[in-house]
Amino acid sequence: MRGSLITRLLVTAWLCLVTGTLFAQQTGQDNYDAHALWKPLFYPHNGTQFRSAGGAPGPAYWQNHADYQIDCTLDTAQKRLTGSVEISYTNNSPDDLPFLWLQLDQNIYREDSRGQATSPVSGGRFANQTFTQGYEIKSLTVDQGGKSIPGDYIVNDTRMQIRLKEPLKAAGGKIKIRIQYAFTIPQYGTDRMGRLHTQNGWIYEMAQWYPRMEVYDDIQGWNTLPYTGAGEFYLEYGNIDYSVTAPAGMVVVGAGQLQNPKDVLTDLERKRLDEASRSDKTVFIRTADDVANPSTRPQQGMLTWRFHMENTRDVAWAASEAFIWDAARINLPDGKKALAQSVYPIESAGDDAWTRSTEFTKACIEHYSQKWYPFPYPVATNVAGIVHGMEYPGFVFCGYRSTGQSLWGVTIHEFGHTWFPMIVGSDERRFAWMDEGFNTFINDECTEWFNGGEFYQKPDQHMEAPGLFSSGSDPIITLPAVIQSYNLGNAAYSKPALGLEILRNVVLGKDRFDYAFRTYIQRWAYKHPAPWDFFRTMENAAGEDLAWFWRAWFFTNDRLDQAIEGVKYANNDTTQGALITIKNLDAMALPAIVRVQEVNGRDSTFTLPVEIWQRGGTWTFQYPSHSTIRAVELDPDHLLPDVNPGNNSWREIPQGITPQSVIEKYLNAIGGESKLATVKDLRMEATGSIQGQQIHFLRVYKLPGRFKMVVRVPSMENRIVSSMVVNGDSVKIQRMGQDVPVNSQTRESLKQQLDIFPEQHYLDQGYSLSLAGVQEINGQDAYMVNVTDPQGNTSTVYYNASSGLKMKEVVEETSSSGETISSATTFGDYKEVNGIKFPFTQTSDNGGMLMKTQVDTLTINSGISNDDFK
Repeated sequence: MRGSLITRLLVTAWLCLVTGTLFAQQTGQDNYDAHALWKPLFYPHNGTQFRSAGGAPGPAYWQNHADYQIDCTLDTAQKRLTGSVEISYTNNSPDDLPFLWLQLDQNIYREDSRGQATSPVSGGRFANQTFTQGYEIKSLTVDQGGKSIPGDYIVNDTRMQIRLKEPLKAAGGKIKIRIQYAFTIPQYGTDRMGRLHTQNGWIYEMAQWYPRMEVYDDIQGWNTLPYTGAGEFYLEYGNIDYSVTAPAGMVVVGAGQLQNPKDVLTDLERKRLDEASRSDKTVFIRTADDVANPSTRPQQGMLTWRFHMENTRDVAWAASEAFIWDAARINLPDGKKALAQSVYPIESAGDDAWTRSTEFTKACIEHYSQKWYPFPYPVATNVAGIVHGMEYPGFVFCGYRSTGQSLWGVTIHEFGHTWFPMIVGSDERRFAWMDEGFNTFINDECTEWFNGGEFYQKPDQHMEAPGLFSSGSDPIITLPAVIQSYNLGNAAYSKPALGLEILRNVVLGKDRFDYAFRTYIQRWAYKHPAPWDFFRTMENAAGEDLAWFWRAWFFTNDRLDQAIEGVKYANNDTTQGALITIKNLDAMALPAIVRVQEVNGRDSTFTLPVEIWQRGGTWTFQYPSHSTIRAVELDPDHLLPDVNPGNNSWREIPQGITPQSVIEKYLNAIGGESKLATVKDLRMEATGSIQGQQIHFLRVYKLPGRFKMVVRVPSMENRIVSSMVVNGDSVKIQRMGQDVPVNSQTRESLKQQLDIFPEQHYLDQGYSLSLAGVQEINGQDAYMVNVTDPQGNTSTVYYNASSGLKMKEVVEETSSSGETISSATTFGDYKEVNGIKFPFTQTSDNGGMLMKTQVDTLTINSGISNDDFK
């Protein structure tokens, strides 16, 4: 079963919705230009009094300050919130401010919003499913100079401008803004907030729930980019006091410290909460039995819950009658303590589900605190609800259907945002990579550490490279709202995280990197760094000029393609040393990690510094061999994203091995051609995972020429996100319920991929085969066979030299626009079904994010009806 085009067409809808990926790259050429990469001038300006040349805040650094007093009431009958906010704003800038700008994020849910206007017809994560009127401003007054007057304001989409009678004075001028407002709570709020109906009541996840100040800084002045969904937030720091009045039967949890537990909690709940604050094991505050017993909460009237949070950029809260509530102590550096707590409906409970949420929360926060910077808040709260994953200071929303690895992944990611951007207050609206990418980096390190690597799977950067460096990719430094939706996962998450990993593991080393990265966090805690501040800090603290790395990795789509050109022996004597020549074929350069194996058993791995490429793309070095060299390999541990790893190995092909003999051995290994010829139909159900999110696949084949595939997402109410039906010449593809046009080129390519065992035809029907070499995969030699199909599409297939089984396939196809589309898949866990071996696990690279698939059921010759393909 090949089906690379099939998989790509169908999974793209899901990837666009959640991860944002593309399956495209152009194969490497000799594009390296040392002069372009190593240009001496990189930084656009020198240091200033506000931001130093070394990357630290300057002696005159400033930022403005915003305190909030908020009171709101939750109307569960009307699904509305009514509130009032008093904003105390201090202008610490050197500029008088004649006007102020506020964020009105609820306005994205209006039908006439820019966010709606810029949403694709097919929908997506940030598209509105229903509409509201956004913020309904009842009144606005301004206190300035001892007077309280009606505010002169305009509302434009998700922004409000207040035009002042007198400018707000520089260097400490203060003003108060009072706003009365209301809004209808959207059921699905662009995956940032919303409400979920459960068997025991609604869960309200409340965020972007009060007007907030825009940031005025020394770089941009007022930061007034509209909120359209993909770009997140840029906020000032301050102290926030807020109250939530809700029906008495509800439990309300909020960011910060609950101020009045005696008013809102029962004696038993307070006792359990106190016990949890002293326990390293999870303690239930409200059990499933409590939820089912209404008498465990006051049932009449309304209760007001009061919270306080200091030096924060935002607050969020949640409320429900359906909450199971548990908690445990967090142990922080210097003997400090905090509380980890989780609230979730009974539908989410389970030993492999949300019952582990507090364990996960406690573990990741303790790890991040020890490794990078102490957790600053009194409480860390994880809320299960309709939001798949969203972060607020000390308070996160995660999908209520998440379990196991999925729950671990989303929990540690959202809490990782405590450090970026809650502590290090970067501009998410412009530079998503400074929070998402840095956070993804610390997530990966935490997962490797947790519970002996319970959920850790070592990445293979050779697998990820084709998607990360696709020809349609956006550079990392691109506005999130400008990044193509299918590329957001690459540009904001995967590629910046991998960049930090390469700096840590290959370029700088762990000690120098960790010191520099911690220096960056400490310098910019509760401040507003720009990209240049990060670049300068890393260079100065680590003692390395990294302009070549920043230029290629963050500002371009340059790719890495290292290759071995050849091996020669001094004086043709294997005992006198060897001259090994390597090349850098594409525009990016990185250090070269070289492994040399000799027939006498000597095995050496060493790293050549990136400076070997400063004078050109070819480098020859002498290796002190003592016997014949058996093999030379670049990047043997697959740490670098080489887009063409097929040229990374050098070794002699054993005599007598041909591409035809490799294919024949494979066919015999899986059952033999006579056995394969008996297969007339096949049905397979499988479960996949991308970034911890589960996907269910159904594939049905009936020969000749019939195929069906359906992709469902359990966390989205088991919604079908894509489907395909092929019935002879009829091809129908849908994504998110919308028909996808199918051109003749796609139709013909699909026909070539409907064979259950495509290798049966490799030796005939217009296929061209060649033997590309031998490569080691997971410690085993594999023969590399280049395959060109009758349409001209190419692939490289790797077959185990010992067993004959297929281990890996890299497929390339040419799109209608002329670009080369590439995808890579590894195969394993072969099991026999009716005497034929099938791979029950597959790992596919989906634009830089790995999709791991496990076959649940596989049946052959079950008598599938033609009606299944209508």
